[in-house]
Amino acid sequence: MNKIDKKLHFLLGKVKEECKKVKCLSDYELKNKTLEFKERLNNGETTDDILPEAFAVCCEADYRVLGMFPYDVQILGGIALHLCYLCEMNTGEGKTLTATMPLYLNGLTGKSSILVTANEYLAIRDAEEMGQVYKFLGLSVEAGVKRDTNEKLDNDSKKDVYAADIVYTTHGSLGFDYLLNNLVQSKEDRFMRDFY
Repeated sequence: MNKIDKKLHFLLGKVKEECKKVKCLSDYELKNKTLEFKERLNNGETTDDILPEAFAVCCEADYRVLGMFPYDVQILGGIALHLCYLCEMNTGEGKTLTATMPLYLNGLTGKSSILVTANEYLAIRDAEEMGQVYKFLGLSVEAGVKRDTNEKLDNDSKKDVYAADIVYTTHGSLGFDYLLNNLVQSKEDRFMRDFY
């Protein structure tokens, strides 16, 4: 096992330990973990510090809201995504559920997390379905695209989208939004958050 695999499996073990602890929490206690995590981040802890606990909370919420508890390989994929590693999963292996964990963790920062997918259908479907988990845990979620591709979002709507904790969009929409955000007449017309 190489160094990266050891790190991923070590973190998987930590997440699984935390999963045992959060399983017995009430819905109210589970939801309040989001406020606790945000406070800890504001007090100097990092997303890496709280990863095992936050992933466990998201795993439990995935189960309670969607009836799906992530498999170990999905947790490993989520850890890899958070650590900025490339992660390949085939069709049907659960990329959508895998993404809930790093999106939740990074959505806690208040800086927004963006998931970029291939088409409008997937962005809207995932924002609606997985959005139930984030909303249950107290985070906001938006889709950066519309079902009707002829319907365009105005600047105010885009401000609402990019103000969300978690955004699901497409590569084409994000690219054009970035371009339009930089072509505005004044700074007040910008709708995207600063990158971090």
